[in-house]
Order: sequence, then structure tokens, then C-alpha cells
Amino acid sequence: QVQLVESGGGLVQAGGSLTLSCAYFGRTFSTYAMGWFRQAPGKEREFVAALSWNGDITHYADSVKGRFTISRDNAKNTMSLQMNSLQPEDTANYYCAARRGDISSLSYDYWGQGTQVTVSS
Repeated sequence: QVQLVESGGGLVQAGGSLTLSCAYFGRTFSTYAMGWFRQAPGKEREFVAALSWNGDITHYADSVKGRFTISRDNAKNTMSLQMNSLQPEDTANYYCAARRGDISSLSYDYWGQGTQVTVSS
């Protein structure tokens, strides 16, 4: 069984930064590709960023490229999302997710409960 727990969300002014964390509980974290998704009120969930099992390969949505950085620490079973230059349109509930295999697919096996990020203008 895999459990994912996000933290680090909050309220920040436009232009500010936040770091989200995802704690992984289960076996063999290092065999899972990890991803971040977000969902704003009234909108569908959208992909934000993904990271391969060893951290060598990353993929970002165009909307966050150059502002967000995804990383992982396999020794600590954690993943992070550093978010800089935040804008009001980044306001959403952010979810971490895990999947076996590579990051070419957006189909993930496990999901966290989410952490809210609100960016004020």
C-alpha cells in the first residue's frame, strides 16, 4: 500500500515563492515516477510536473516551465516542488502522485489528498 501526504501549501502574494513537499509511505519509493498536478475551482485537474524514478528526467507544463522545479530525495522518500514567481493563476489544490514506470504517461496509480495554494494579486 502506498500513501502520499502533501504539505507546504498556503497563501502567498503574487511574485512570491512556496515549496510543496510530498511524503511517500510504502515500499520502494525509488521505483516510482512522481508527479504534481493541480486543480483550480471549476476547472479540470491539470499536469504540472513529473520526475523519473532516479530524478534524471523531468517534464513540466508550459505554464510553469522556468518557474517551478521538481526534485526528489530517494533516501528520505520525499518529493518537492519549488514554486517561484507565483501568479494568481497558479491558485489551485496541488496533488502529488506516484506511478510505476516512466513519466511518458499521465496515468498515475496513487494520489495524495492535496494541499491548497492561494496566490493573491
